[in-house]
Amino acid sequence: MLRVQHALLSPMESLVSASTAVVPPNAVANSRSAWSVLKFGGTSVSKRSRWDTIGRLAMARQAESGPVLVVVSAISGVTNALLAIIDAAQRDADKTAALVSALCETHREFAATLQIDADGVIGHRFAELRALSGDARATCADVGWQAELQALGELMSSALGEAYLNQQGIPIRWIDARQHMRAIVLPNTTEWAARLSVNCHIDTSPDYRAAFAEQGALLITQGFIARDEAERTCILGRGGSDTSAAYFGARLQAARVEIWTDVPGMFSANPREVPQARLLSRLDYEEAQEIATTGAKVLHPRCIGPCRESRVPLWIRDTERPELAGTLIDASAADAAPGVKAISTRKGIVLVSMESIGMWQQVGFLADVFAIFRAHGLSVDLIGSAESNVTVSLDPSENLVSSNVIDALCADLAAFCRVKVIVPCASITLVGRGMRSLLHKLSDVMAVFGRERVHLISQSSNDLNLTFVVDEAAAEGLLPKLHELLIASGAMPVDEAAVFGPSWRQISGQAAARAACWWQSRQTALLSLATGTPRYVYHLPTARARAQALAAVEAVDRRFYAIKANPHPALLRTLVDAGFGLECVSEGELRHVFASVPGLDPVRVLFTPSFAARQEYAEARALGVRITLDSVYPLQMWPALFRGLDLQLRIDPGFGSGHHEKVRTGGKGAKFGLPATRLAEFLAAADVVAARVVGLHAHIGSGVTDAAHWRTVYSQLAGLAEQIGTVESIDVGGGLGVPYEPDAPDFDLQAYGRALAEVKAAWPQYELWIEPGRYLVAEAGVLLTRVTQCVDKLGVRRIGVDAGMNALIRPALYGAYHEIVNLSRLEDAPGAPADVVGPICESGDVLGRRRRLPASTQEGDVLLIATTGAYGAAMASTYNLRALPAEELLDD
Repeated sequence: MLRVQHALLSPMESLVSASTAVVPPNAVANSRSAWSVLKFGGTSVSKRSRWDTIGRLAMARQAESGPVLVVVSAISGVTNALLAIIDAAQRDADKTAALVSALCETHREFAATLQIDADGVIGHRFAELRALSGDARATCADVGWQAELQALGELMSSALGEAYLNQQGIPIRWIDARQHMRAIVLPNTTEWAARLSVNCHIDTSPDYRAAFAEQGALLITQGFIARDEAERTCILGRGGSDTSAAYFGARLQAARVEIWTDVPGMFSANPREVPQARLLSRLDYEEAQEIATTGAKVLHPRCIGPCRESRVPLWIRDTERPELAGTLIDASAADAAPGVKAISTRKGIVLVSMESIGMWQQVGFLADVFAIFRAHGLSVDLIGSAESNVTVSLDPSENLVSSNVIDALCADLAAFCRVKVIVPCASITLVGRGMRSLLHKLSDVMAVFGRERVHLISQSSNDLNLTFVVDEAAAEGLLPKLHELLIASGAMPVDEAAVFGPSWRQISGQAAARAACWWQSRQTALLSLATGTPRYVYHLPTARARAQALAAVEAVDRRFYAIKANPHPALLRTLVDAGFGLECVSEGELRHVFASVPGLDPVRVLFTPSFAARQEYAEARALGVRITLDSVYPLQMWPALFRGLDLQLRIDPGFGSGHHEKVRTGGKGAKFGLPATRLAEFLAAADVVAARVVGLHAHIGSGVTDAAHWRTVYSQLAGLAEQIGTVESIDVGGGLGVPYEPDAPDFDLQAYGRALAEVKAAWPQYELWIEPGRYLVAEAGVLLTRVTQCVDKLGVRRIGVDAGMNALIRPALYGAYHEIVNLSRLEDAPGAPADVVGPICESGDVLGRRRRLPASTQEGDVLLIATTGAYGAAMASTYNLRALPAEELLDD
């Protein structure tokens, strides 16, 4: 959907407008006297400017809804520095002293930026730090000593924050969290966990809340720290500040708990790996718990439980971008439609496989085995079982990574079964409600995992996740591909505006660099062409620009246009004039190019058919074009046709790639290409007819965005070319990705050029050929269609148009996305989501689902479907005896 109505707003203003509309700032405040708990992490308390933000936010919340409790972490990097002191104190006194001095200096320097006297405010904490570093307990790393030392980070940061905010005229009062956070002892708790990873009581009594309120209406305290029943300092472990805030929120029955951090919220995938991951505007507690537990680092999993039990809304916000609404986690989000909300991954997973024929129907076998895991302090996560095998996964934990516990575990398990440890592994988890109802949409995702080594698949009993455990190396780079497939299949319903917000690419400003589409400035001209619809319109200057961009890739020696993408004569002439040859896949296409481009040199035509009939090859030879074979059959069965010819040979490299299963043209499941294992047989058949293989070719899919793909293909072909000895050129095909969605990035042509230059430098003896189709013409075309009906049926809004799957089959065939706008009403505000449907008598006749077209859309309006210059009119049909769409050109 083109958000033309945002043209007068900055990109950030547009995002703020869109995101804050989901949840108003005071939507979760249920009483003006209710507490708001605001937690700020290490990066949020490490700059003076961010303390200014903390002050503003605290004052705003107090004015808006009542008393405020600010919970803070240690300054960024301080907890790690304290852990370094713990490590050094066991063996190196001089290093310990140096680390202590450096940590004190870090706080002094930060205090100076706040214009605060560090020694006056936290000098006594410096003294505690020095005393603890020389404590007799240090050399044996006593867990109680570790807790006391690590607690100093939050005690110092909160004191500096109180002093600074008071200095700025904000009357905030410091309180000691240990007076309120009381550790509880759980069954089977180890000594380590009893001091360094505690859980706390939740007292929700009115008396407690009344007593707490007597301390003031604007308070600051520490996350991460607590006391046990013996009044000893304990800590809540990594992520403990989030959990402290949640405990406080639960105890106070707060209107909300806000976790302020350095990211805008939870995303549908790790945005560092998947820039098009979407902000999750709203989640229910259980989904958020699963996302946090299965790999997302934004929120500690333990902090969700207290809020869930007390039904306190939990909000993730960005300290640097407080105007963004972030992620709201509450109970009401459970009513959203089923769908995958996020895909996450964890590395460092250990699999323990236990094999024994004696376990079948043996009462108590699992009880005995799990007792051994408990004895070694190991928590089992996933479980897969068969009649004679049980395999479990162990998440990375302090006990697992810092000891030789696995060896001891295996020794004890050996008494019961044969044990195999599989490391390193990674888990990839799909999270969302109604996972079982989505399985039919996950075929492409399953196919990806089918090509990797999967050790374990687990589907949760609460229907909230589906997890695959693979070799850690196999998980590299999978997340972007899987995220794209989930969206394309509809399993991840990103058009649910109540759940999915803007993409990370939009939020971070990465999407702003993309140039405006040509049709955005030609509304009047396009409307004048819409006298007869459906009608394709092609913009020749856009095709020329794409051709010029590819011509600038210096490593390429010859360029062919794959005319199956769009054989319009004017486009063919335009691209031939730009220096391109033409690639054909049928006898009809051969005749068409010579009729459309009179005088075309046959050497500039490449014939690359698939399972073509004998007469088509005969026609190609008669015309004198370059002929490509992709199996040995034609040579063996029709030898006379190829006698004495120089041939191109299409190789199947053994794998496919692309935006959809049906456009992947490599691998065992694809019909294209000669397997490398049959190369010797092909060469022998060529020798019989005195034919030479002068070119190797591979094309393994369409919609590829990773430049490394072409490097891999070229390298494989070059290796084969060296074996053959007569090869002069290597053709790596096309498949360059096109940005179909409005916030998708342009194809990285520079990275593509670098990858090709790298392989060309390694094998300079071969010419490098390419044969793109879609990249040259997709963005040059739009489809104009007119609204026929607007219908609401059982809560689903449908906008009917006169173009159906007969005019544009890609959405029905591939689940392809095309941007759709109301060209007649570009300035009107978007309305409720609607399905754009055609007049064809098929349930699959849907051009776009849940598109936010203007509420004012009505019969007779002209809709524009973008990026349809490739595989649009070329794949159109007269199904239902509907007329073929018309075609028009613009050359300005």
